[in-house]
Formats: sequence, structure tokens, C-alpha cells
Amino acid sequence: MILKFKEFYPKLDKNAWAAPSADLIGNIEIGEDSSVWFGCVLRADINKIRVGKKSNIQDLSMIHTDVHTQTIIGDNVTIGHKVMLHGCTIEDNCLIGMSATILDDAVISEGSIVGANSLVTSGKKFPPRSLIMGSPAKVVKELTKEDVDKLIIHAQHYVEYKNQYC
Repeated sequence: MILKFKEFYPKLDKNAWAAPSADLIGNIEIGEDSSVWFGCVLRADINKIRVGKKSNIQDLSMIHTDVHTQTIIGDNVTIGHKVMLHGCTIEDNCLIGMSATILDDAVISEGSIVGANSLVTSGKKFPPRSLIMGSPAKVVKELTKEDVDKLIIHAQHYVEYKNQYC
């Protein structure tokens, strides 16, 4: 369901796609070739949610904001199944593993991976190309350029999957 909240109506690029069971509410922008999959909730009723190009938000993920903090998702980002994002920034070319939680004011820098079930606490900022894991999450190693290239390819696969539904 795409739902207006106050004066804000979600804006999807003409080449973006949201599953019929996804709920997009309020001040949301979804970029070109991005996708929001089944059962997701993106609720931008108190601040803005922005999703860049060629990013995917997989089934049952929940994205919200904070009064003082938008939720920003860059380009070529994969948000795995059942992820919770709240008032955080995910820069370009990242992968957020299944059931991870990322809280207010946290920043996942470009080319990073957050492992499945990890908890990124409020205000944490990680350097580019980090493998981030645990609860609370910490950097466990630096990723290579080849690792980051694979993240971009993975995001591109979801553009292709999305195109099968359009």
C-alpha cells in the first residue's frame, strides 16, 4: 500500500518497484531500479526516507526514522530479509545481512557489510569497506575491492529480479 501522510506522498521512480504487500507511508523517495519486496514497511511519518538507485529492500524489512534523523540508503545497497533500520545512513555499495538492526545516527560507510543478526547501536560510525558483525557490532576486518565489486553485482541481480515482476 502506498499511503499519503499529511502533505507527503511516497515518490517512486518510474523504474522502481514495490510489492503489492509492501507499505510505503509518507515522505519517501525510491530511486531508479530500486525495489521494495513483500511485507516491508517503510514509514516516513516524522522524517524522510530516501533510497538511492539500484537498491533493494528485501522481504519483511522495516524502515523508520527519528524526529532528528532521516533514514538514507545509498545506491547499489542490499537490505536483507527482516532488517530493521531506524534513523540511520547506509552509504553506497553496502549489504545489510538478514535480521540485522541499525539504530539512530549510525553510519555504515561505503562498501561495507553488516553481518546477519548484528546490532549496530545508536551513533556508531564505521569506516568504508568494513565487515561489521556482532551485538553490539564491531569491525572484524577490512573488505577488498573485489569484495565490494561482488556487493554491486549482488544488487544488480535484484534489479533483474525486480524486472521480472514489472
